[in-house]
Amino acid sequence: MYDVQEIRKDFPILAREVNGKPLVYLDNGASAQKPRAVIDAVTRGYAEEYANVHRGLHYLSNLATEKYEGVREIIARFLGAPDPEEIVYTTGTTMGINLVAYGWAMEHLKAGDEILLSVMEHHANIVPWHFLRERMGVVLKWVDVDETGALDPQKVIDAIGPKTKLLAITQMSNVLGTVVDVKTICHAAREKGVPVLVDGSQAAVHMPVNVAEIGCDFYAITGHKLYGPSASGAIWIAKNRMAEMRPFMGGGDMIREVSKDEVTYNDPPMKFEAGTPGIVQQIGLGVALDYMMGVGMDRIAAHEASLRDYAQSRLTGLNWLQVQGHAPGKGAIFSFTMDGAGHAHDISTILDKKGVAVRAGHHCAGPLMDHLGVTATCRASFAMYNTVEEVDALVDALELAHDLFG
Repeated sequence: MYDVQEIRKDFPILAREVNGKPLVYLDNGASAQKPRAVIDAVTRGYAEEYANVHRGLHYLSNLATEKYEGVREIIARFLGAPDPEEIVYTTGTTMGINLVAYGWAMEHLKAGDEILLSVMEHHANIVPWHFLRERMGVVLKWVDVDETGALDPQKVIDAIGPKTKLLAITQMSNVLGTVVDVKTICHAAREKGVPVLVDGSQAAVHMPVNVAEIGCDFYAITGHKLYGPSASGAIWIAKNRMAEMRPFMGGGDMIREVSKDEVTYNDPPMKFEAGTPGIVQQIGLGVALDYMMGVGMDRIAAHEASLRDYAQSRLTGLNWLQVQGHAPGKGAIFSFTMDGAGHAHDISTILDKKGVAVRAGHHCAGPLMDHLGVTATCRASFAMYNTVEEVDALVDALELAHDLFG
């Protein structure tokens, strides 16, 4: 049985009030709250166990190294990766995608080559490719969603041409909640010899992920959305792609030997991890992933699906609210505008007065906003600890906002 009230007890911040109202935290698509286990692990890491990792010969360094390196196995298990050495630590998905852009794409693409993207991509999966467009003459090619916000996998596959050298695509839209059939896309792309990078920032927190079954070449995640610390994250890179990459950051840890005349690089994954890492952050991420797997990813997905269905029925009953995206099987993410409201920021400000936290703006998805014909939306995004009562609180706050806007 999924006991959401027991789960809520693990997240201290959910017991607080905002503006004299119980906190209803619906900004999970931006960043999720942290369970006590993660907070305690981070506190302990700094207060009792901190030291730099690798090469230290004293007790604290060995302890920190053991805990830090042990997270690779946890991430590999979480992602269904066959080998922990395919896990490269990052500060989040943005760094992971930039690693692929500089370490793989710059080595294998030339002017006129195409990178295929969906119109739903987050700026983190757009801007690094614009760098290559500006600096190398690479061409960005776009695939649109349909009127429901769904992305037809065959439409993506059909867009792969002789000049397509990389496909970079999200598994779940951070704006629409659309779930993309990346498995079908990846297997077809592999037959065409096109590598695929999957942005798993939103998907990995809401559903089970198995990169071996998906068949992608790169899969990036970010810790702060996974109930872990900010500045933690990882990217899974298939071994054959790792062998094709050059490091894009230089410094300590990613080398074996350095002399005046040459440098010998370390073996992957450390080859791609320069400098003193976010030790405690990564340890906290490992605890967060263990926590999620302890609850059960299938059970989390089922709970959030029930929240999605209830929220969808309540929100679509408000005829003055325009909800963007109705793709079948979407995640529990709802972006909307309101009749009479001047700007999404105005809506979110009123909701905040009722203790309801939502996001407002373009959600780092400029091309999608243009496609939808809006400049900004409000977004309510649900997590494993949200409840149907909080859906009702959201609707009550929206009705208040609509009354105030007349």
